[in-house]
Amino acid sequence: MFEVERREGVVVVTMNRAPANAISEEFLAGFNRVLDGIEREGLPRALHIRSALRFFSAGADLKEIGGRFGAEEGVRDMLRHVAAFHHLYDRIERLPLVTIAEINGPALGGGLELALSCDLRIAAQEARIGLPEAGIGLIPGAGGTQRLTRLCGPGVAARIILANDMVDGATAERLGIVQWAVPGAELPARARALADQVAGLAGPALAACKACIRASTDRAPDGYAMEHDATRRLMTTEEARKRVSAFLESRRK
Repeated sequence: MFEVERREGVVVVTMNRAPANAISEEFLAGFNRVLDGIEREGLPRALHIRSALRFFSAGADLKEIGGRFGAEEGVRDMLRHVAAFHHLYDRIERLPLVTIAEINGPALGGGLELALSCDLRIAAQEARIGLPEAGIGLIPGAGGTQRLTRLCGPGVAARIILANDMVDGATAERLGIVQWAVPGAELPARARALADQVAGLAGPALAACKACIRASTDRAPDGYAMEHDATRRLMTTEEARKRVSAFLESRRK
């Protein structure tokens, strides 16, 4: 599910859960184990997250989510699952090193939220990027409403979340969702060069810079707690149940 490669100052984590890197409970646990291993072996200056598949990540495993609707402990189980997303993404965000997401293909829902937890994002111009949760009666509840708004402002967040607008990598660069967009054929080399560029800088200085940048955007109220509460409420609605069921049925056809 994950391939880990170390080179001077860089750890590359390649996601490989076919067909689309859907983020399941197993995926979340596996990614945490990868981070455990990286921390045990010594932190690099850059963590480069990429995909071996056509997708960067299609987001949360909707089969797992669909199974929670109607289950006796479904809401409680869903909230536990959302908390696991938050734990991993918060952990990535707080790592005292520079994190880079190489977005080669669709980064949707929880997949985009994973990329948003990174410091730097470089995308293929052709990649598709979006937060489509409102279309199935849910919310981008793994930090999407907060990180995207803090990154790009409420106008861009409203376009992506409220209008359910899917954009390509080139547009994502113009909107500030990613810092670079390059032709897909050039992406692997450009992302590697970026990671190597970061690895050539001073590690303690990078960690201090990252902490100071983060401090500038920390503010109340706790929007992440609001996401958690909204997920709990939406899980109990008939509309969300029907929309998720209809979406899963359309995928089976």
